Amino acid sequence: MGDNLLRWIRMFCMFCAVSGEGCSLILKPSRVVVGFGEPVSVSCEAARPVRVLGWESAISATHTQEDRSVQWKVDSLIDWIEEPICYGVFFTAPRQCEEKLNLVLYKSPDSVSIRQVNHTGPMVEGKEYQLLCEVQNIAPVQYLTLRWYRGQAEVYNHSFSDLTSSSPVQVSSILVVTPTKAENGAQYRCVAELELGPEGPQPPPTVASEPLNASVYFPPTFLSPEPEVLDYVEGAEITLNCTATGNPTPVYSWQSSHPVQEWMEDDAIVTSSSLLPGTYTCTASNKLEKKSKQFTVQAKTKGV
Repeated sequence: MGDNLLRWIRMFCMFCAVSGEGCSLILKPSRVVVGFGEPVSVSCEAARPVRVLGWESAISATHTQEDRSVQWKVDSLIDWIEEPICYGVFFTAPRQCEEKLNLVLYKSPDSVSIRQVNHTGPMVEGKEYQLLCEVQNIAPVQYLTLRWYRGQAEVYNHSFSDLTSSSPVQVSSILVVTPTKAENGAQYRCVAELELGPEGPQPPPTVASEPLNASVYFPPTFLSPEPEVLDYVEGAEITLNCTATGNPTPVYSWQSSHPVQEWMEDDAIVTSSSLLPGTYTCTASNKLEKKSKQFTVQAKTKGV
């Protein structure tokens, strides 16, 4: 049977074409998920005697006469708009059936990257920042989920199910963060995951960004912030501990009711047997803030 006659039969039967439950065609498998450039093969079977059975496809059309099975096959699928349809022309009504193949052609992204928006360098504790994740050339976007991680914990995910595009696109996602000092040194990552359903590869294809190492500036915080009172015993060593955490690392200075010795000017911890009774004030400072702590060295009252 020539191609022109086949087309005439199909056109003649268009008014009686049916699909779905009323159709006598079975696709095996009914849904196909294939990676870009990979081979694909699908069988179309007729549930009753058929005059003509074939596939309509932009890249691989085929047909058979009175054979109840026909295969659609492509060695390397690279056509993003391919929508193959199996058709059957039968001897009895309904004279023509059509079944469109549920075909998903996917591609993992070329790259996934993460960066700060309108900011470079360390973040400051308590301020709000935006992190941007950019995904290049991924398809289909409606199956994409971007997962944000801080360390090993997922902190946010962004779905693109409201978008529809069969060909590769570029998309992005923003994570708003207000860092604390506990997050200094934390690593942020963005992971692109294609959730293609049970017919797709398991586990789902994923591509992760390089980690973004968060440096968080925070003001000095003393390990023991309360004022301290220490007893003076002549000849005994006294320790004044002014240690503070902070980023950048705090620097220290001392003031006292006595002349400050040169050796104690920039130390966090002072241990000496020559400290006299009086008040000693330590200041820990970095580029964000200065904080002070007071030590009182008092002579013991007689009889105590």
